[in-house]
Amino acid sequence: MAAYRISQWLEPAALVEVPVPEPGPGQVRVRVAGCGLCHSDLGMGLIPADLGASMGWRVPFTLGHETAGWIDAIGPGVAGLAEGDPVALASPSSCGTCRWCRSGAENACPAGLVGRGYGRDGGLAEHVLVDDPNRVLFPLGSLDPLVAGPLTDAGATVHHAVARAGRRVQADGTVLVIGAGGLGAFAVQLVRALTPARVVALDPNPGRRAVALELGAHHALDGVDEGSAEALRGLLGADPVDAVIDLVGTDATIGLAVAATAPGGAVAVVGAARGTLRRPWYGTLPRDGEVFTFQGSDLADARAVLALAAEGRLRVDVDPFPLADVAAAYDAMERGTLTGRAVVRP
Repeated sequence: MAAYRISQWLEPAALVEVPVPEPGPGQVRVRVAGCGLCHSDLGMGLIPADLGASMGWRVPFTLGHETAGWIDAIGPGVAGLAEGDPVALASPSSCGTCRWCRSGAENACPAGLVGRGYGRDGGLAEHVLVDDPNRVLFPLGSLDPLVAGPLTDAGATVHHAVARAGRRVQADGTVLVIGAGGLGAFAVQLVRALTPARVVALDPNPGRRAVALELGAHHALDGVDEGSAEALRGLLGADPVDAVIDLVGTDATIGLAVAATAPGGAVAVVGAARGTLRRPWYGTLPRDGEVFTFQGSDLADARAVLALAAEGRLRVDVDPFPLADVAAAYDAMERGTLTGRAVVRP
């Protein structure tokens, strides 16, 4: 079968032919319907061997960690699943037994550094093997596996932020979503689905602002620059910003997020642009509030977004690509020319 694979450290991934995997005891094989692409994929093949080894990664491995499809082979000892079942695969890896997994915080699992698409074979292939399938496979029911893949990482990660920050959102409050791209599209919809707040999306791209409004944002502002805070004050007046979902993570966006948040509010820094907040905490951070960041999501987040999508309450816009054009799909993602999430369909 064809697979988009990292064969050597410090070399880019490439399409190669590999044997179709056969499930062993406790495993199932999934025929891939669609695998979403992620910016984190881009640098995986360019890390040095010592760093890869320190994380427990082994080359070669196939990229792709936002995967959905149909079960097409079942190994010995697996019960409760059937060939042909449409399923999505949990994106973050977790052991299922540590204190974090036992408490439902799988995104903090120490085993999470190694998983499908990052150090082990992922979903940018015609088939992928799944260990512990009864724990990490999500039945899709009527939800199309051709579009479900991005929900397992991009959608679930945003859900993790909105669900936590949403606890501090009151009925008269506003949630500010900074960055209205692929993650921002999920954020706008999830804030509307999970909170009573007004939603303001902030993005310099007019096309993204238009999509944010289409998806339910009450307002969409240009930014982020020196005038963003003033524009926000002009729009909201004295109305509080109870939460900010920062999907960019630069110095400017983090600074704006913290400055805009009302007492008792929350700032979720999801974007990984390596920004900092170089200000004294006193008089800067929201009083009795919280500023938090995290990586990935837990299994409950994935189940929640998949359920919302199945109910028609969460729209997933995708740009489909055949596996033969996976390199072009990554290029389009990096150049910002996509209109939805890039999904490769083997």
